Amino acid sequence: MAGPQAVTPSKRLSGEQILLLLCLLALTALAWVMLLRMARDMSAPGGMADAAMAGMIMPWSLADALLMFAMWVVMMLGMMLPSALPMLLIYQQMLRKRMRAPQRHLALLLFCCAYGLVWSGFALGATALQWTLEQLALLSPAMRSSSTALGAGLLLVAGVYQWLPAKATCLEHCRGPLHFLLSYWRPDVLGGWRMGLAHGAHCLGCCWALMGVLFVVGVMNLFWVAVIGAFILLEKNLPQGLWLSRASGVLLLGWGLWLLLG
Repeated sequence: MAGPQAVTPSKRLSGEQILLLLCLLALTALAWVMLLRMARDMSAPGGMADAAMAGMIMPWSLADALLMFAMWVVMMLGMMLPSALPMLLIYQQMLRKRMRAPQRHLALLLFCCAYGLVWSGFALGATALQWTLEQLALLSPAMRSSSTALGAGLLLVAGVYQWLPAKATCLEHCRGPLHFLLSYWRPDVLGGWRMGLAHGAHCLGCCWALMGVLFVVGVMNLFWVAVIGAFILLEKNLPQGLWLSRASGVLLLGWGLWLLLG
């Protein structure tokens, strides 16, 4: 299938791009406000962390499971939307040159929904993993690993993955929005859905191991959530992103070995 004609991204944002940027920034801010409120509610008397601190290890209720799943979804939005902004802005610019207003708005919406669906799937898996670790008494009330072996293992896996070709390939797709769009372009409205799934898959392939570090530092430790989110943003946008990724891999390996041997 023939791809779109070459497009040189404009350095000046259009009115539609500014509106999109403001909406995405507002959504990111809302996600962080919700995370702050969730963290406060969970640490309040009678909350999940309070019950865990009292030694009450029990299966989650449906409400508990839905709350934790919602927490992971909101966390993924807060962490990943900033790094997805360049891709969405360039995609919107390309759509503006090739589709009429109703169709291009729908294509962009489908792209965003598909991207969110991929990370919602990850959030579901992370929720299941968290429940399993809690039932095995491997998570502390602060929702971080209480097992040295588990913590070290997660860090070592993340450190090794930062050096693997799969990581480099996924990072390259995330770092080159225009190259990705030209390679995966689908011309119709539903093409936005398929392209959103493809970008989400590459984004997940780039960042899943780093998300595992949250189980070491604390799932609801918002300082570390912000640090990892900021690192992902820099990794995808700085010219030295690949070497930054590999340098972090060395640090994670050192941290894991220090936990394991220390």
